[in-house]
Amino acid sequence: MRTLLSRATQIDPSFNVGLGLVVILAVAEIFAATSYYVSRGRAARAAQAVATSVARPAAPPASTPAAANAASAMTPPATRTAPSSEAVAQTPPRSLVDQLLREGTELRDRGDTTNALARFEEALDSEPSNVTVLEEIAKTYDSIQVYDKSNEVWRKLHDMGPSAGEAYELADQRLKLGVPTPVTTDASVASAPLDAASHRDVGGNAEGSVMGITEVKAAETSDPDAETNLALQIGIKKQPGATIDHTKVKILVEFYDTVGDTDVKLTDADVNYEWLTPKHDWTDANPEVLSVSYLRPKTGVGSPDSSLSEAAATVRPGQKGRGAKGSAPDTGKRKYLGYRIRIYYDDKLQAVQAEPSRLLQLFPAAETSSAR
Repeated sequence: MRTLLSRATQIDPSFNVGLGLVVILAVAEIFAATSYYVSRGRAARAAQAVATSVARPAAPPASTPAAANAASAMTPPATRTAPSSEAVAQTPPRSLVDQLLREGTELRDRGDTTNALARFEEALDSEPSNVTVLEEIAKTYDSIQVYDKSNEVWRKLHDMGPSAGEAYELADQRLKLGVPTPVTTDASVASAPLDAASHRDVGGNAEGSVMGITEVKAAETSDPDAETNLALQIGIKKQPGATIDHTKVKILVEFYDTVGDTDVKLTDADVNYEWLTPKHDWTDANPEVLSVSYLRPKTGVGSPDSSLSEAAATVRPGQKGRGAKGSAPDTGKRKYLGYRIRIYYDDKLQAVQAEPSRLLQLFPAAETSSAR
């Protein structure tokens, strides 16, 4: 019995060989399958990395300013990209208007006010509703007493309403102050102011004049002892190529007050002047600058109408500054309103300017100094 059991449990060697071959084949199959799927995964990740590198170009390496300048210097001019016509065409038109306004202002500061008005009109063609352009044009027409045109522009600004900002308030004030086109039953009298205005440029300088006003700056000084203490700086320049005999120059600077908030009269305040430029003989092309002061003390007194003209600063080059003040009390409280400037050469009007401009209508400038 023992012998039978031992024989029965013996394993055939061929069975072992076959089983070993099956195991080897199974391991080989598993290894092959694993290798196949691992290689496919690696290929997929490599393809994704390549696609990402193509879609996202590498950032250019940082360079120092010196290297950038060197590279720019080495770049041939022909390879530098010029602005495209499309980029130029897309430039906002607002910049053109700003440039025209700037040119107009510079021309006006130099005394070439006629060309300044032309610049403003050109800017208005680009932007017909530009508030700043309209305001400059209205002020320009006011300065030459062409009130029909200035009122037309002021009304246009006023019709825009509060959306026009400060220009609307200024238009409302100007229209309320009253600068209408002169109305009179005498045709010859009615045409005289317009004819006089047509012979002046937009700065109030007469055509063919040898002198003109380049600028007027008003500065008020805080003075506890005065109701009003201010000074005007007036630039006066000869026209190019003109020869000036300073003994023939006469400058009239007149200040005006409101009396009782209704009447407008020549001031009775202290008025003095001094030249800020040393020679003031117009031998060179630079403007001569005159300073005229207005001082109303808090305890001032008035003057009668017969002596009010003495309060205007009448300037002749070469004279020393002087002032004038009335002595008789006036009815109603006086308050500073504005000024009027007239320049005569050889007894002929050369330039006139006023602020507010309605003073030019209330007190028209005579063509000769002897006729004032």
